[in-house]
Amino acid sequence: MVNTAEKAPEQSGENQPAQQQTKQDIKGQLIIIGGAEDKQGDCKILREFVRNSGGVDAKIVIMTVATELPREVGDDYIRIFERLGVDDVRVADTVVRDDADSPNILEAIDRATGVFFTGGDQARIIEILKDTKIHKKLQQRYEEGLVVAGTSAGASMMSDRMILEGDSETHPRIEIVDLDAGMDFLSEVIIDQHFAQRGRLGRLLAAVARHPELIGIGIDENTAIVVKNHQLQVIGEGSCTVVDLQPASHNNIKQLLKDEGLALCDVGLHILPDGYGFDLSTRKAIVS
Repeated sequence: MVNTAEKAPEQSGENQPAQQQTKQDIKGQLIIIGGAEDKQGDCKILREFVRNSGGVDAKIVIMTVATELPREVGDDYIRIFERLGVDDVRVADTVVRDDADSPNILEAIDRATGVFFTGGDQARIIEILKDTKIHKKLQQRYEEGLVVAGTSAGASMMSDRMILEGDSETHPRIEIVDLDAGMDFLSEVIIDQHFAQRGRLGRLLAAVARHPELIGIGIDENTAIVVKNHQLQVIGEGSCTVVDLQPASHNNIKQLLKDEGLALCDVGLHILPDGYGFDLSTRKAIVS
């Protein structure tokens, strides 16, 4: 087992050019989980991660950077992946930023077929890993074919613009959500997790309103999206909610004062359960 122990400036979203992920030659895959995935029963989502990472021959690295309980959380996932038939499972625990240059962890990622980010606090992932040797190694290996998965906080960090925190179960207002730079595995989107369970539609709409060139993706608990070649497929017991402001006919963003409600008209909205998909390039649903 390998076990080692700045915020970007906010953008207005108005007239921002879309940051297109032009890396058509990416061979890797993302498995982005809305949190609270099944760990006791059939483990459908975690099985998909293992299967896509090479099955029983997979070499898995568990990134515990987001959690304040790295030993407990890491050991839990080791037991799960071993129960699913994987012998080669390692924990990479980065407690401080200096750990992100660890030769042992870089070597583990270099030989891995799948990397799994646990839940916790996405701000910790950015503070400790962004723009480090580990971050660059992960992006390189993802382009070469690595499967990168993340749950909860490990899901939020996948995008270029990341939801850092925000109010749930409220109507959309611009100030209810704080954004930061993410790890940029998927540039076209903003991701939210625990979506239906915590009533987060309002804050996802507010986030996308600030970056209308991006697609908002809300993922329910025990639900995931599998992303490859600009297409995603939904798996699990819940749904993926896709919000697209490109077709919107009206918003009141320029007129808003603090605490005033956000108006959005003719917004694109897709509710996608297990088996359905979405093409990020064409912004069209893929019907099961």
